[in-house]
Amino acid sequence: MKLFEAANRYVETSDWKIIAVLKFCLISLGMMVGMMIKPEHKRPVFLGALGVFGITYIPLMVKFYRIFAGKE
Repeated sequence: MKLFEAANRYVETSDWKIIAVLKFCLISLGMMVGMMIKPEHKRPVFLGALGVFGITYIPLMVKFYRIFAGKE
């Protein structure tokens, strides 16, 4: 798929600083969207976001630790 190929090329040609800026951009977008959620829907959205965060953060940190420790 062209979109994923382009995304892979973008990441391959970027350094950690570009990826950090991309993450700040995305977190800002997420905060703006979060501010628009009605108060009665905030708890389920928060719990869903917390679940996604946990599922994605743990493998990322495991990989980072392995690289940091020189195991990968």
